[in-house]
Amino acid sequence: MSTVVALPERVHLTRTEQAAGHLAVTAAHLITTALGSRPARLKQLLDVLARRAAPATAEQASRARDVVTTVSPHCGSGYGCLPRSIATALLCRLAGTWPTWKSGVRFPPLTSHAWVEADGEPVGEDPHYIATFTTALTVEP
Repeated sequence: MSTVVALPERVHLTRTEQAAGHLAVTAAHLITTALGSRPARLKQLLDVLARRAAPATAEQASRARDVVTTVSPHCGSGYGCLPRSIATALLCRLAGTWPTWKSGVRFPPLTSHAWVEADGEPVGEDPHYIATFTTALTVEP
């Protein structure tokens, strides 16, 4: 059975943004493969990466998310929230900033989700949808 998923609109990227986006997505996939099932280790790593970073603005985090979803259809799909959120945070970190990274759960049915926030608001996500989740992990700048 197939599910139709509408991918986010692709944005025009500079070559530097393309390269940085691919680097962030690759790193995020490596991180999720190695630590995706070990939340304490994942949080520990992200805490280290977020150290001494300035808080990302909503504009910076939104642009980073757009870059990530443009270079990676998987991250743009409804099934790539963990690598998408990590790649977005990593891309912000390359610029010296860090959004608030969050992961949460809800039930019934049991569902998990990961997202980034800037200026206290979810970036590229429906705030009403995000409000249905109980935050389990948070990594702030």
